[in-house]
Amino acid sequence: MSTTAIAQDAPPRPDLAQQLREAIQNAEFAPHQRLIEADLSERYGASRASVRTALLNLTNEGLVERLPNKGARVRAITIEEAVEIVEVRTGLESLVARKAAERLSDADAAALHAVRDGITAAVASGDLVEYSRLNQEMDRRLREVSGHATAVQLLERLRAQSARHQFRLGFLPGRAATSAPEHIAIIDAVLARDPDAAEAATRVHLGGIIELLRAMD
Repeated sequence: MSTTAIAQDAPPRPDLAQQLREAIQNAEFAPHQRLIEADLSERYGASRASVRTALLNLTNEGLVERLPNKGARVRAITIEEAVEIVEVRTGLESLVARKAAERLSDADAAALHAVRDGITAAVASGDLVEYSRLNQEMDRRLREVSGHATAVQLLERLRAQSARHQFRLGFLPGRAATSAPEHIAIIDAVLARDPDAAEAATRVHLGGIIELLRAMD
């Protein structure tokens, strides 16, 4: 087999900026932690130039900040800023929920039913890690079904900035018992193909997140 054929058969290399973005979201790097190009290059098996480009992209997204003569570090998002981000997300996610309810196919509905059942089971068993994963799966499917590329692109950037605070909220004692019915209400509204109800349920859910964030301040 030729080298060209091997290269064509090889899986695509994960986007470095996305890998770093997910690492920051998942608290693998702490707020204010320095992001040293040489260390990142070794960790991800990437060139220094690729690391530099990825850090520049994340700086533009607000996840990383560059300090004079000190390089890059993870930018800390304040509670006040996190609240503002969720306020903006409310409009975008409400739009996504509306579009998802309008465009839902039978195949999409079956997938959402499975997510709904999984959320119920995860909360009943107290599996918060699985519950968190299913919440992300729900969000991903709604974005895909909505077909609204602009809203999805903006949401991905905003979510990255507020992910750390929401991760903390997700593991607060008793939080799942409150948030699960809210997520199920969103799913049920979309399954009913009711755009108004989908928007209203989304606003209720994100309004609760804003209240919790403010209580943390």
